[in-house]
Amino acid sequence: MSDRKLAAQFFDAAIALLQRARDEEADTVEAAGTLLADTVAAGGRLFAFGAGHSSLAAQDVVYRAGGLALMNLLAVPGVGVDVSPATLGSALERVDGLATAVLDTSPLRAGDALVIVSLSGRNALPVEMAQKARALGVRVIGLTSVAYASETTSRNVSGTFLKDHCDVVLDSKIAVGDAELTLDTVPAPFAPASTVVTSALLQAVMATAAGVLAERGIEPPLLRSGNVDGGHDWNGRIMEEYRDRIFYRR
Repeated sequence: MSDRKLAAQFFDAAIALLQRARDEEADTVEAAGTLLADTVAAGGRLFAFGAGHSSLAAQDVVYRAGGLALMNLLAVPGVGVDVSPATLGSALERVDGLATAVLDTSPLRAGDALVIVSLSGRNALPVEMAQKARALGVRVIGLTSVAYASETTSRNVSGTFLKDHCDVVLDSKIAVGDAELTLDTVPAPFAPASTVVTSALLQAVMATAAGVLAERGIEPPLLRSGNVDGGHDWNGRIMEEYRDRIFYRR
């Protein structure tokens, strides 16, 4: 089997997952986008969080050309893929109490919205994050693979999963293990597609939120690329207008 054929198989697998997400999650994408639009219209702030590789999808919607300027990253030191050693991030994601400490020192408050991305949704950090955020009066959107809840066990003391503590749950459809390809000569499955699908789902939610705001006569607070003429001036206006709800400039 040629490398080219494997590449095509991965694209086919990713496209199939994207089509499933588009068709099967249409209602939840609409609900999540509407939730974000409601939050913006009511004066709330928007945040996104993800640990490990799930952090990539969360980062993708923050300070992004064509994206909502109000989306802030809820950063937890040491749980991304840029920590050394990388295994530390996995260990910290299983620490009870870390999410509470983060939320206690974060700007999150009642009336805000928080997107939590966690492929498995089983580790202590994302589950506790959702629990505590909702207790604060924050509305929570969870982006996870629901399959993990039936095929694995929770690592949170409550025995629950991220999906159990959200106002809206987006299912990425990713199979347990996050690997789309197998080969007789390769001892482990390979080619993960979770980042492709989760990023696409979140961008679909952002697009929906922008559209809902526009339908209500509210200009969506969108950023433009700084690499097009007039982009910096546009972004400066948006950031000044919403400076009390943008935290990545501070």
